[in-house]
Amino acid sequence: MPEGQDHLLPVQKEPKTRSQKTLRKTLKGTATLSNLLPTGTTFVFSLLSPVFTNKGQCTSFLTHILTICLLAVCATACSLLCFTDSVRDAKGKVRYGFATTKGLWVIAASLKLSQADADKYKLKAIDYWHAFMSALVFMAVAFFDQNVIKCFFPVESELAKGLLEAVPLAVGGVCSIFFLLCPTTRHGIGFPLSREK
Repeated sequence: MPEGQDHLLPVQKEPKTRSQKTLRKTLKGTATLSNLLPTGTTFVFSLLSPVFTNKGQCTSFLTHILTICLLAVCATACSLLCFTDSVRDAKGKVRYGFATTKGLWVIAASLKLSQADADKYKLKAIDYWHAFMSALVFMAVAFFDQNVIKCFFPVESELAKGLLEAVPLAVGGVCSIFFLLCPTTRHGIGFPLSREK
């Protein structure tokens, strides 16, 4: 035996109980959920929000327009990333591309997929739902940002305050349940690759 491994004994796998299987599926779903949430876009938004909103002051029409543009660009980025996927080329390198109705359009590579492989990467209805829900999650997170709240809702009423607390939470909860019940099979930009990819 190799040095240092003489104390290791073979381990027999015991069958998993029902609760262990349920816990494993729950944790796997939670990991998938964390991959689908727009963390990178949210980070960029958090970095730029104080600048674009003038720290929540929005004293001019231009700061309102800039903030709306920032929200739109970030929400669009969240949606577009849902349409990306990856494939390994003949050398084993990971190539990223956009899913289309004809298959995967690989970015910056002359990789051609067989028709059978291209069919696996075609756009599906679930992709559009994921893109829509991802943008909703981003907007829910964005409307928790104090700079955005001060910019668009400078006068605090009890009704507005209640809505600004309840609506983003409800949207986030509904989208999270959707992501858990209908996980995506895409491994696009920002998503970790599975063993099969």
